[in-house]
Amino acid sequence: MFAFNGKILRVNLSEGKVSVEDIPEDWMKKYFGGVGVGTKYLYDEVPKGADALGPENKLIFMTGPLTGTVSPSAGRY
Repeated sequence: MFAFNGKILRVNLSEGKVSVEDIPEDWMKKYFGGVGVGTKYLYDEVPKGADALGPENKLIFMTGPLTGTVSPSAGRY
């Protein structure tokens, strides 16, 4: 199940910094793919009531478990 690279690239536009972090393997099993893991990051790191265009908000791009396969519509949503 841990077919992903297992890493996340963080880009901080406010500070001009880039870092690479490991995604906990149990997150991939528990939250199943990019949508679930992305939602987990949003839930943990964005404060309630954050400005949609403010620096405390996150813009997250994740891939799903079927991305890159021949499964129909795997590259959508």
